[in-house]
Amino acid sequence: MLPNTLLTAEQKAELQVFTESLERFCDSEIEPHYRDWEKAGLVHRELFRKMGENGYLCADVPEQYGGPGASVHFSFAVVEVLSRRGYGGFVGGLQVHNDIIPPYLLHCGTEAQREYWLPRMVSGEAVTAIGMTEPGAGSDLKAIRTTAKRDGNEYVINGSKIFISNGQHCDLLVLAAKTDPAAGAKGVSLFLVDTKSPGFTRGQNLEKIGQHAGDTSELFFNDLRVPADALLGGVEGQGFVQMMRELPRERLIIGVQAVYGAKGALDATVKYVQERQAFGQAIGQFQNTRFTLAQCASDIAAAKAFLNASVAAYERGELTPEAASALKLHTTEVMGRVADACLQLFGGYGYMAEYPISRFWTDARVLRIYGGTSEIMKELVARSLLGR
Repeated sequence: MLPNTLLTAEQKAELQVFTESLERFCDSEIEPHYRDWEKAGLVHRELFRKMGENGYLCADVPEQYGGPGASVHFSFAVVEVLSRRGYGGFVGGLQVHNDIIPPYLLHCGTEAQREYWLPRMVSGEAVTAIGMTEPGAGSDLKAIRTTAKRDGNEYVINGSKIFISNGQHCDLLVLAAKTDPAAGAKGVSLFLVDTKSPGFTRGQNLEKIGQHAGDTSELFFNDLRVPADALLGGVEGQGFVQMMRELPRERLIIGVQAVYGAKGALDATVKYVQERQAFGQAIGQFQNTRFTLAQCASDIAAAKAFLNASVAAYERGELTPEAASALKLHTTEVMGRVADACLQLFGGYGYMAEYPISRFWTDARVLRIYGGTSEIMKELVARSLLGR
């Protein structure tokens, strides 16, 4: 569990009870269905409502907006538990709903926007997504081509997005669009799009090599009209600033997913190598196995220490974009190495979908891509050292 030095003894006890309750919820509501959801390409929409009913959605949203008003540790604990249990596909979309969208509303939204959307997100009535990536604009957010033109008391939006987590389920899309195409980064604005609006179309659920239980979609906007008060914060041209402000938490929560996904892969492998026999002994007795697992455990311990320090910095309001980028780079690369090394110890069984280690391995790969690629993370860290 993540360190919680800023929590009182009572809050620590509550967090322990919360985590144990979540484990039981996973046993009854997720584990029996997860392989079927993987085959279907998405979890059941009802899962969000069930998680909302049990207090597992948007845990740090204040009580005045219908949330539990808990420490951020409670929200991070959800990603921690589900990642360790191998539900990486669902985690990919869940962290958007729990840890990425709420801060946009809380820090940048108007009071009316917060009052309307946050209670629906807490209950699971509204599932959320974020629309940044486009076919020709991935990590380069300034290059987006989706436009939003003011027309009286509305904006008319045209364009498309791709690789959108929760694209099939989402009721609210936080959409990045150009309100002034000639102004570069200063011409980007964010909109709160109700997906029931005419002109909004979902593309097919995209097939991926991993994270199969997480729906990922193309989204299309053809003269999509939204009211002027759908502009996040009510001010044009602030989208890029808003995105840069919230990216540290996005990269922090990916770090949580990576560290505890790696821990789950290691736990599964430790169990397997003590049971699997080869040449008359458990394969856990061979030096190569022991050294490989020792290296994995050491890498995870180092990554966890980095994560713990980053969580503490976030709680103090001191987590910088550069530090969050370094964290994401390090932890996701560790997750990739650990998952690969652990799968190797399963031999041919590791390549079989029925063994959870295969899911850890395939789910891990995209962590080095979404939320900003490893290469972009390196560039951002380098800029903090050398400038542009």
